[in-house]
Amino acid sequence: MSDTVRTRFAPSPTGFMHIGNLRTGLYAYLFARHNGGKFILRIEDTDRERTVEGAVGMIYRTLKAAGIEYDEGPDRDGGVGPYVQSERADIYKKYAEELVERGGAYYCFCTKERLETIIGENGTHTYDRKCRNIPLEEAKARVAAGEPYVIRQKVPDGVVSSYKDMVYGEISVSSDDIEDGVLLKSDGMPTYNFANVVDDHLMGITHVLRGAEYLSSTPKYNLIYDAFGWERPHYMHLPAIMKDATRKLSKRYGDANFEDFIAKGYLPQAVVNYVALLGWCPKSGDEKMTMDEMIAQFTPDGVSVSSSIFDEQKMKWLNGEYLKAMTEDEFYAVSLPYIEKGVAGGAYDKREIARLMQTRVDVLGEIPEKIAFLGDFGEYDLSMYEHKKMKVDLEVAKKAVEVSISALESLEAWDEEGIRSAISAAAEGAQMKGGQVMFSMRVALTGQPSTPGGAIEMAVVLGKEESMRRLRFSAELLGRN
Repeated sequence: MSDTVRTRFAPSPTGFMHIGNLRTGLYAYLFARHNGGKFILRIEDTDRERTVEGAVGMIYRTLKAAGIEYDEGPDRDGGVGPYVQSERADIYKKYAEELVERGGAYYCFCTKERLETIIGENGTHTYDRKCRNIPLEEAKARVAAGEPYVIRQKVPDGVVSSYKDMVYGEISVSSDDIEDGVLLKSDGMPTYNFANVVDDHLMGITHVLRGAEYLSSTPKYNLIYDAFGWERPHYMHLPAIMKDATRKLSKRYGDANFEDFIAKGYLPQAVVNYVALLGWCPKSGDEKMTMDEMIAQFTPDGVSVSSSIFDEQKMKWLNGEYLKAMTEDEFYAVSLPYIEKGVAGGAYDKREIARLMQTRVDVLGEIPEKIAFLGDFGEYDLSMYEHKKMKVDLEVAKKAVEVSISALESLEAWDEEGIRSAISAAAEGAQMKGGQVMFSMRVALTGQPSTPGGAIEMAVVLGKEESMRRLRFSAELLGRN
């Protein structure tokens, strides 16, 4: 086995990038980089019936967005390709036939109809090894005659297959509990079990990272390595990611799609950061980490044996921390598409809107709703002016809006300081509390029960002309009631 750590990520192009799948790739990448090794991308597309058009492109997009850079892959030849399983059919056939010669596999001629009639002791379909002892020359003759066949693993009897997992420790399974599974299907394509073993060996994979659901089936793979006389890789199995206390996240039911989160306005680096914490705790105890910081800290002893619950609210909080840590220019760049969607072509100062939003959203997708008040402005529910604690009713609100109009209509310095000074002076002159005027002014400017900022900030964003138009409209609306 190579002295250089080599890990791989081998997704199937069967749909979107599930969070659990992304975490597997991320951990394999972090482990390889932490140990100065290589990270390989391999596309496992042998399950033709489940392959989804466009899914391969999605894999590339996701890895690029996530900042996970592979050293070898379909478009980066490292000398052990092809890196797409459907292009390796001849390789699998060659090694399957070699395994037959070595006594680790055999030709099986049982029809699908016969297999469906075999019921094991536990009530499930279990192969009865009918073809296991057919003499090899007879089997070869039947193959040469064109009889349909598959190649099955010949699992030895009475053997305990053991290995040491880097997370779960010693794992042992009796060969009596392992079925003679299919390695090469009748269409010449390999099963997942066989293709992974062959590919991992030929590509020099030293460490295999995958979900804990494979803990009990890994001994079956190890028997294939042993039958070939190949060195086994090291294994790191990862705990499940749960939707809640009883249900796993499931790609089948559309749970936790990476690209959907990005479309909602999550930052890729925040999603990746959160995913890294689903089953791994860095020794520093840090929660917000760059990719380089995760690489520096990632070790198997920090990986938990317990499942993790995917908590979108926690990820939302972490995303907000990323947004708040940005410079104004960085936030403006990422928020601009959402601001433009919210203002719908309105001539507003988008940089001012971005400045207002940066500390008030956790996800960029919240921006359009929060700035919806910048859109069409018309009649609204006057009950929003009622505020018992501030002692504001419709009469007080009407006076407050009129005070705002008189204070601002001749104001030249239309900025926060100028507006604040003018309103404060006008409120004092009218013997009103500043809070009453500000509260009423905010409702008058937006027609909304809540806004991402106070009256002064709303006025700055709207600009003088639009602010005065809205204040006069609201004064008229209050005057009619």
